[in-house]
Amino acid sequence: MVHFRRTLIAAILATTGVGMAVAQNNTNSPYTRYGYGQLAEIGSANSRAMGGTAYALRDPLHVNSANPASYSAVDSLTFIFDGGISLQNTNFSNGTQKVNAKNSSFDYITMQFRAAPWAGISLGLLPYANVGYNISEYYADADTQEASSSLSYTGDGGLHQVYLGAGFKVFKGLSLGANMSFFWGSVTRTRTLSFPYDATKFATIINNEVNVKTWKLDIGAQYTLNLGKKNALTVGAVYSPGHEMSHSAYEYRQTGTDANASYSQQEIPGHYDLPSSWGVGLAYVYDQRLTLAADFMSQDWQDAAYEGSKDVFCRRTRFSFGAEMIPNPMGRNYLSRIKYRVGAFVSKPYYKIEGVRAADEYGVTAGFGLPVPRTRSMLSISGQYVRTQGARANFLDENILRICVGITFNERWFFKRKVD
Repeated sequence: MVHFRRTLIAAILATTGVGMAVAQNNTNSPYTRYGYGQLAEIGSANSRAMGGTAYALRDPLHVNSANPASYSAVDSLTFIFDGGISLQNTNFSNGTQKVNAKNSSFDYITMQFRAAPWAGISLGLLPYANVGYNISEYYADADTQEASSSLSYTGDGGLHQVYLGAGFKVFKGLSLGANMSFFWGSVTRTRTLSFPYDATKFATIINNEVNVKTWKLDIGAQYTLNLGKKNALTVGAVYSPGHEMSHSAYEYRQTGTDANASYSQQEIPGHYDLPSSWGVGLAYVYDQRLTLAADFMSQDWQDAAYEGSKDVFCRRTRFSFGAEMIPNPMGRNYLSRIKYRVGAFVSKPYYKIEGVRAADEYGVTAGFGLPVPRTRSMLSISGQYVRTQGARANFLDENILRICVGITFNERWFFKRKVD
């Protein structure tokens, strides 16, 4: 009889409510006024604790959606279910004022199982980008109060993907894989101009709404070289081609309020592209106790059109490195079986302001992998400090403290009980 546990089914059903959070606004960053907003991190909670490194990691007990070639490492008897959420506090500063904001977010839901001794399958739901901001500016007229005006900017929305992927062992040491995703989302931005002290002037509300949908392909490869009995070196690489997305984009304008309001609508011309991207990684593993990893990623946003125009964005790059240590994987002492993780990263975001790259970003990370007693499951907790440094003195700086909690259920589904 095939072994089956109700606990995993309960966990999968419980995430139905979490999946509804895909549309949740989980950022307050004014930088999300530009482009598609803040790009989501790749990888699960364990890789985030290691600075976001993932391209060369092969773990039979975790899902690594960043490189589909890793799916071939899944244990033959295991069905893996992985989900994660984040909590964050952000401090915004423009040099004279400081503001704090708190957010929570859905991060990922993924599943993985072995289809054959040489192949693994994975599917999941991942965020790609998030938009969320609310900015107000007041222009006071020194001579006439009635001429004073108020201008506000708000935005919300995001992009998401559902993927199905497979990884295959081609020959000893080499694995190849691919994810095929359905990619969709919408972004709404609103500008409101009002004259709070002059009833004869009508407020103007301009609402821009962009909806996109397309496919997304991610191709991955990993090669592992065993250096003796205890040492292994893995090289990983990924590539995703860019292309134009199907879209609809409209501007809605309202002047005045109530019965005196006038309305107009027009299509926003141009097209919208998904950028090509690539990444490489290197991971060294010693005795299944120590892992050292480093990644480099590049996204060609400078060649991606937005509203029909190119050179709206900059090339996005990210360099990260991390480490994981397990004192004694088979030890009786619980503390010796905890996975201790640290990492750091440096990133150059893709958005431009006033023709220049808006900011630089860097962060440090740390976390733990806590084994769930009497199971093969794991609770992963990571902490991140992220600093976004504005490129100019009048640009915003952001300091983010983020906690990510991930739970990985490892259930033995595919073995048969022996009956005497």
